[in-house]
Amino acid sequence: MEKKFIGAGLLSGLIAGIISFVFARFYLEPVVSKAVDYEAERSEAEEALAHAGGGHSHGEGGEVFTRAMQENLGAGVGNLVFALCMGAFVAVAFTVLWSHLGNRYPATDARAVAGALGAIGFVAVFGVPFFAYPANPPAVGDDDTIGERTGAFLTVTIASVVLMIVAVVLALWLRPRIGGLVSAVVGGAAYVIAVGITIALLPTFSEVPEPVRNDAGQIVFSGFPADVVADFRVYTITNQVILWTVLTVTFALILGAMARSESPATSRTVDAAQS
Repeated sequence: MEKKFIGAGLLSGLIAGIISFVFARFYLEPVVSKAVDYEAERSEAEEALAHAGGGHSHGEGGEVFTRAMQENLGAGVGNLVFALCMGAFVAVAFTVLWSHLGNRYPATDARAVAGALGAIGFVAVFGVPFFAYPANPPAVGDDDTIGERTGAFLTVTIASVVLMIVAVVLALWLRPRIGGLVSAVVGGAAYVIAVGITIALLPTFSEVPEPVRNDAGQIVFSGFPADVVADFRVYTITNQVILWTVLTVTFALILGAMARSESPATSRTVDAAQS
């Protein structure tokens, strides 16, 4: 049965990855292209300013992958790999959780458990890390701090997932003692407090490019467009909502189909034993 759950998770992730990539290709990638164009134009302005000031600039080498390859093959593969990983993650989490709930609470609907896991996964894997460090398009961020920024993001992501697991275990442990609703509230509150403390201890970054100015303080090239940052973040959130919604709904539907296919077999086994 565990292999069937994993297979269901991978299939759900594949479907979610394809659908979310289609959205990203038509909505998110054009925003990325705007950011890439800004970065190139800004580099030209800085180079011209350096030449005007008598300095020397060093041109960057040509791009290894074209934009067409990046926004199609690169983005597609990346989206599918992430979705498959999340599908496997949900399947493993469901297998572990169902081994507890299915035995202790036989009346529990597996589809409801899958739905709850989808919501939990979205919050832990994407929601909290995004709240701590919102996604930025290309050209936003200092190259000198990329290592620190990556480390901080990975830290808050791992902490969020681990703390969510602890919160779920706490809620399940409290459920027989204080009831399902109250235990869920206690577990959720404990998670929010722990995550809030974690985020407060991590560094903050605000590295949106400012306007390029000459020696006289005059603006020779504008700062990074705020609307591009806003659109990128909105479409990133929407893309993740689509991915997690499709993943969760598909996984729940497959679980329902599996349950229906197993019921007749179970009935035939019982009838055979009685006869």
